[in-house]
Amino acid sequence: MNSIKNSKRTGTASPAPRQEDDTPPDTRKPMEAETAVSVLPSQSRDSLPVLLTIHSEQDIDTPQQDNMELLTEGTMRLAPDCLTLTYRESVLTGMEGTTTVFEMYGPKVILRRVGAVTSQMIFEEGRQHTSLYETPLGELSIDIQTGYLRNSVTESGGLLEIRYSVSVENASAGKNRFRMKVRRKRDNSQ
Repeated sequence: MNSIKNSKRTGTASPAPRQEDDTPPDTRKPMEAETAVSVLPSQSRDSLPVLLTIHSEQDIDTPQQDNMELLTEGTMRLAPDCLTLTYRESVLTGMEGTTTVFEMYGPKVILRRVGAVTSQMIFEEGRQHTSLYETPLGELSIDIQTGYLRNSVTESGGLLEIRYSVSVENASAGKNRFRMKVRRKRDNSQ
């Protein structure tokens, strides 16, 4: 179930980071984004079904603003140090064939996309994180400066809000606002 409202898409895709780590996922501690590995949580009985309402806005140096609202199903996994939300992108977002994962370590959030589009972004209020992204045209240095991050997501649901700016090769690429509401999906058999 994917639905999208008020969408103006620019047709740009997120480029891919080049990072590797051979540490088994169950022994890995939360790391700085620059050294974290792209590992997708597996679907298991530990996964809880959730409904995600995602609203994003992008201000770029044009009179137009790129706004998107998406309602989709996903899964939540709980670990002692991390809460993970996973969902599959659709043709509606322009990233069909991509799985998006949010790893939430309290005040630090890592966004990973794997599949047709591969990328990684790290959000931590008041901090800047740099990633090396590979595109069909070559590698780019992407800086993410998080100005605001509020995370109230728990096993019951909640809200994640992030405001951040992006610089590509030290040139501003705009400001972004992201809001995701998480609700537990109830089993219809109950």
